[in-house]
Amino acid sequence: MKFFENEIKKLGFGLMRLPRKDEAIDVDQVKVMVDHFMEAGFTYFDTAWAYDGSEEAIRKALVERYPRESFQLATKNAAWINCKTREEAIQQFETSLERTGAGYFDNYLLHNLGESRTHFFDDFDMWEFVAQKKAEGKIRHYGFSFHSTPEELDAILTAHPDAEFVQLQINYADWENPAIQSRGVYEVARKHGKPVVIMEPLKGGLLANPPESVEQILKGAEPERSAASWGIRFAANLEGVLVVLSGMSDVAQMDDNISFMRDFDGLTAEQSAAVEQAREALNRIPLIPCTTCNYCAKVCPMEIGISGTFTAKNMFTLYDNLKYAAGQERWLVGGHGRKQAVNCIQCGACEKVCPQHIAIRDELKKAAALFEQKQETA
Repeated sequence: MKFFENEIKKLGFGLMRLPRKDEAIDVDQVKVMVDHFMEAGFTYFDTAWAYDGSEEAIRKALVERYPRESFQLATKNAAWINCKTREEAIQQFETSLERTGAGYFDNYLLHNLGESRTHFFDDFDMWEFVAQKKAEGKIRHYGFSFHSTPEELDAILTAHPDAEFVQLQINYADWENPAIQSRGVYEVARKHGKPVVIMEPLKGGLLANPPESVEQILKGAEPERSAASWGIRFAANLEGVLVVLSGMSDVAQMDDNISFMRDFDGLTAEQSAAVEQAREALNRIPLIPCTTCNYCAKVCPMEIGISGTFTAKNMFTLYDNLKYAAGQERWLVGGHGRKQAVNCIQCGACEKVCPQHIAIRDELKKAAALFEQKQETA
């Protein structure tokens, strides 16, 4: 697919879940990861104004250390976060330029369109703004990331045919999921002829450590490959995909991803069949479909550790180990300065911004009961 001046390899470095040390991003480790990535011939990096510390980290790890034309950098504008005026929304672009020091962005995205968030970009005339910045050379290509229905995606692409690409959540677990509709939104993007950037190919890491029943299927097919390799290769195998973003958090994950994507040339029929078997096995296990995007945390008045709570509860569902799950809950919630599920006031603000359409209030009630049970038996 011809999109950038030079063809790029299909693995992208998603910068949402960078390694941390003492709560701050571990820039030294990020530098090592960037070096491994670039040395293997991969060049696409994806950050966002809303990713805490990410834009500054990639300036230090990448922009200040490599020639600007040797990589592609994407970032995003979240006009729906605390913006009351067009000027405030535009300032996010200027802030991103300052934080990254990149001079321009290869891809600039309007961030997380869908449902109640879409209108902000129209209200603030952000489509005209990004077109203007492209004309000025500050943006090479512009598009948007999206979490909603195929019908809404079709409406947006019809209204804004100038969008050059779309970033979608696609993974084998959500391919037929009626809440996420990965197949449906992918097919809409293809209908409009838009290149696709894929996010969440591992569903927030859940597919990197799948249940034992899934692991057995994948290991039976390819004993030497990681579970993560299947999610990323499934996404990269789809037609019209520009790049697949992997939110790598350490050097080991980086090197594993490089090992199977360096010379990726598509899935065989046997490999595709193994993915389908894994999907069927997953569908038999009820998990909370949280991807830890933490949009809910930005609007929760009680500062509940929602994603951490759900990650811990999913651990219990998958492994039936309450002690381990409770330890995860203490670290992911209290250890990060957030409040426990029992503090939820059931206001529903979280559910209005959740890309996964999770019944968050109901799930928090269940989680509160589960972890209170652990406290009572301790």
